[in-house]
This record gives sequence, C-alpha cells and structure tokens, in this order.
Amino acid sequence: HKDDPAYLIYTSGTSGTPKGVLHAQRAIWGRRPMYQGWYGITSDDVMLHTGAFNWTYTLGTGLSDPWATGATTLLYTGPRDIEVWPRLITRYGATIMASVPTLYRQLLKYCDLTPGKLAPLRHVLCAGEVLSGPLHRQWLETTSLDIYEALGMSEISTYISSSPSVPVSIGSPGKPQPGRSVVILPADTNSTTPLPHDEVGLIAVHRSDPGLMLGYWQCPEEEEKVFRGDWFIGGDLASMDKDGYIHFKGRNDDVMNAFGYRVSPQEVENALASHQDVAEVGVSEIRVRDDVSIIAAFVVPVESSNPAREDILAHAKQHLADYKMPRDIHFVDHLPRTGNGKVIRKRLSTLL
Repeated sequence: HKDDPAYLIYTSGTSGTPKGVLHAQRAIWGRRPMYQGWYGITSDDVMLHTGAFNWTYTLGTGLSDPWATGATTLLYTGPRDIEVWPRLITRYGATIMASVPTLYRQLLKYCDLTPGKLAPLRHVLCAGEVLSGPLHRQWLETTSLDIYEALGMSEISTYISSSPSVPVSIGSPGKPQPGRSVVILPADTNSTTPLPHDEVGLIAVHRSDPGLMLGYWQCPEEEEKVFRGDWFIGGDLASMDKDGYIHFKGRNDDVMNAFGYRVSPQEVENALASHQDVAEVGVSEIRVRDDVSIIAAFVVPVESSNPAREDILAHAKQHLADYKMPRDIHFVDHLPRTGNGKVIRKRLSTLL
C-alpha cells in the first residue's frame, strides 16, 4: 500500500541529534516532480553523483531516480582525489553531474577548467548547502555550464529547485517543483495563513505531498514539533517573491541575535565567502560573557594566502549592514562538518 513503510534514513544532525526518517512506498512516486523540475533528465542521460552512500541525496538523485527514468547511474566510491571527477565524466560519458557547492569550488580551484573541458556534461546539479552568488557566477564564467540548485531535507528530499525549464535566479534555489504545495508561514506564531510576498517566515509543505515522510522513527514528540495543521515545517526560513522564487534565509535554529535584530548566518557567510582569500567560512553567535554574545566568523584561508582580519572585515562591510557585521574573525584550518559535508555551526565555538 502507498502508506506502508518502504525505507528508513537518518537526518544529518546539523541542528541536533540525527533522527530516523521513515518513508512510505509512495515516496518514490513523490520524487517525480524532480525529474523535470530539477534534473531535466531523459533515458539517454548518464548521472554522475559525487556523494557517499550514507546520504539521501545520493540514494535518490544518484540511484533511484536515474533508474526510475531509464537513465544510467555512475557512482564512484574510490579515493576522493578532486581530479578524478573530470576523468570519470570523460571516460563514462556523464551528461549530468550532481554535487555540493564545496566540490564545485574545489574543481574551480584545483582543475584546469575551461568551456567544453567537462564535455559531455549538459549541466550540473547542486544541493546539500546553499550555493553562493559569487561561486555560481564563477562556475558559469569558467565552464559555461548551467548549474541548477535545489533546496530539500531528509523528510521530503528536494522540493524547491531551478531546472532547464525553470530559469535560474542567482541567489535563489528556485521555485516549488510542479505539483507541490509550498507556502511561507509566520515564524513567531502558530498561524496557518501564508505570509505576503517578500516577507520572511518558515517554509511549509502541505502534508498531502506523496514525498513527505511517514514520521520520525520512535520519536512521536519530534513529529509534533514539525506539523502545524496541514503543513509540515522543517525549520528553514525564507521568503517568496511575486514570481514564486524562494529566497533562503537560513535555519530558524541557526538565526543569530544582534542588537535585537535577527541575522541569518548564511547572509554573513555569503558576504565573507566572496573575498578572494576565503576558501571556506562558517558563522555563529558566540557567547563571550554570561550576558553578551557576538557574531563570529571562522575562516579557512585560501591555500598559500595570508589574509588580514582588517581586509576581510572591510570587504564584508561593503555587503552587510553594521549590525550584521562579525565582531571577530578566527582563522582555522577546517570547519566541523557532518558525514555529508554540511557545516555544523553549533560546533564552531569548539575551534576556539
């Protein structure tokens, strides 16, 4: 039956203890809006996914969806040398590649990419973390390949995306996929009345969506937190413009407080990441006294660079209001990440 259990996966644990997500038999059917709403896939395509098997992104985009559409899957489990991906594309004729922003940034940095160098790729897909505007533009300029972003979660997989049929709007992951009912609900009340265009709230998906989970494994108390009437709320903050594009503002439980204002760490990270000497960056609210906390940035410098704190702050000031500015910058050699490669902002303070 469509509502019988099919498989169990776990959340990545970026915002707490990983939870078991139980999906129904209907979940595979519920993935169909992605086929053209994100992938633009045909039975002639060869899908290369760079993720590990412990991730829903790999399971769905890299395995079940290509098979369900008659396409070919190409998965690699060997050593993670960054230069292996261009070789695999050429050797096996990959036409679509799915990965995360960090890997695309590494390809640009360590591989000699030019337009046509990644043939026969038609385009690439991006999910798992937010794609910054500067990285998006650099990828387009260097490779001439379109990059289609998607926003999703373990509980429903991707449900917002751009695609060959949904024009890219840099800075937005795209629109709700065809057939999905998505609204923005208030973050500070229990209202089920959608917010007007351009107002920031919580992204909500109607519980009738066939791709939505059955529930959390043996955690009924967690399920109560994510449903508001007929809407599933996963904790992502965003706004929706008049054209239907979603503008992601970060996780509700990651939002920082600066002088009484709510500040998204993602916005601050994007501003810092556009600096030429910043390879990676994570931002978090750090408590410096019992009654005082500040916005702090943890920066992994570009290899062989030696950026000055003042230069990075001056760069950030061109993109951020004063109250959103980090008050401290710490240079580190790595960022804490989950097994899926997502930055764990709540653990950034352990680097101090």
